Amino acid sequence: MTPETERYAQRLARMIRCKTVSVKDSYDDTEFAKLRSVMEELFPRVHQRMERRIFSDDCWVYKLAGKDPSRSIMLMSHHDVVAAESNWEHDPFGAEIAEGRLWGRGTVDTKTPLFAEFSALEELLAQGWEPPCNVFLGSSHNEELGGDGIPTALAYFKDRGLTFEVVLDEGGAIIDPPLGGMKCEKCAMVAVHEKGRYKLNCTAAAANVHTGLTAAAQASPIERMAGFLNEAASGKLFIRRLNPQVRAMFAHLAPHCKFPMNLVLGNLWLTGPLLQKIMPKLNAQAGAMLGTVCSFSKIEGDDKGCTTTVSFKAVDGDDMARDLDALREAAKKYGVEIEIDPASEYHEPADMGRPAFAYTMERIAAVFPDYPAVPFILPAGTDARWLTDICPCVLRFAPIRLSAQQLGSVHSENENIDLDAIADAVAFYTDFLRNYR
Repeated sequence: MTPETERYAQRLARMIRCKTVSVKDSYDDTEFAKLRSVMEELFPRVHQRMERRIFSDDCWVYKLAGKDPSRSIMLMSHHDVVAAESNWEHDPFGAEIAEGRLWGRGTVDTKTPLFAEFSALEELLAQGWEPPCNVFLGSSHNEELGGDGIPTALAYFKDRGLTFEVVLDEGGAIIDPPLGGMKCEKCAMVAVHEKGRYKLNCTAAAANVHTGLTAAAQASPIERMAGFLNEAASGKLFIRRLNPQVRAMFAHLAPHCKFPMNLVLGNLWLTGPLLQKIMPKLNAQAGAMLGTVCSFSKIEGDDKGCTTTVSFKAVDGDDMARDLDALREAAKKYGVEIEIDPASEYHEPADMGRPAFAYTMERIAAVFPDYPAVPFILPAGTDARWLTDICPCVLRFAPIRLSAQQLGSVHSENENIDLDAIADAVAFYTDFLRNYR
């Protein structure tokens, strides 16, 4: 272990020991206040030079003024964590260093990236660095709850007409290759999009039978709902295609695949239709990349009525609108009414034609030359999605190298990070900021 690696680990450990667990419908500032105090001690130059605003209860937004005040970029990582349950090998908030790793809740999700962002800025400021544009650093206290931290900051940004050239948040990481038989040890997965999330409330009331109704619509509410769900789950209603983000993922993977996958992925003009057919058979996650998927929960009913909730996840906004129309047509056949929950949301993907996207992929290649950078669609949600209204290039990549166990420890037990991965994360953000023009 180098002195720098140990120093980073010891400093990050202080952040891990702050139990900033976000709790639904409740906020206790005790541990969050401890973290704020730790951050001020660890990063004095950041707090001297950067303007800080706090939104909602504890959403931080720091700003370092640049030479060109009309341009801005933002780095992000939330500082809240989920509860540490189950049986851990090490105290989840003890921040123990063992086996070449730092153990604790938040080491992956996402205090290590946050620490690396602050460390990069602290060290650059110590060197007298001046950014070419405004540099923002955002960190919310309730990302794990889908909370109001970044949305509240967004309202502030919009009110002042502020836009960003690029936003870089968590969501992707350096992980094992997504396909078998690849020539690289790991891939730097960069999420360029998040699936839209719609909640649909479906109701089959007792039929008002008359001769104009179809046989399906005259059945009992439970039978009608069952028929509707069966048709919706068949997958035949929705558009299936290789969206631009999926094509980009395959194009970036192809050069690093062995024969014959390199030819299959590198010639989508020919193999695309075949891939489209076999992807759902490979696994559910692969099939979900082709378009809208829906799942059902909380089905309740009797002969007087039946209700269910549909989770509707979409890749493309235009396809989603047509898929919703198809779902409504199917519902009509069974006398089922659909109501869209107002909390539903869809956010536009990153524009991969922007210079900021090319720059990010370039800097990943510079710092992590052994790990190809690959765009992908993230099925989960991040704070970054809220900023797509004011940034055409919202990317989700945390520069942390993870084993399969470490990736699986997110929201699970035994979360940990390799000590040398911490230093690599600092190096990436330093490079990203120093070379930005």
